[in-house]
Amino acid sequence: MSYAEFLKEDQRLVILRILYEMPSYSSNSSIIYSALDHYGHAISRDQVKTHLSWLGQQDLIKIETIGSVIVARLTDFGADVATGKVIVHGVKRPGAGA
Repeated sequence: MSYAEFLKEDQRLVILRILYEMPSYSSNSSIIYSALDHYGHAISRDQVKTHLSWLGQQDLIKIETIGSVIVARLTDFGADVATGKVIVHGVKRPGAGA
């Protein structure tokens, strides 16, 4: 696996974990963007939206657009992936090294 792929998988896992830690299991893309930076992933807002779209296509999150705001809500399946109960190709498994 290339380093770029490893980073993508880790970023997707971090997004799921951010949502898992939210009281409502949901957040908007701006908060996710800021939290990713806090966890060492300084990526663009466009990359965050691309990850959210991909996670939505995998049924790991549900996406709702309210005006210009994108809100992501973790699904039960996404919670299982975030906690390592289920493995999904394209998302780093929690605790897995390089």
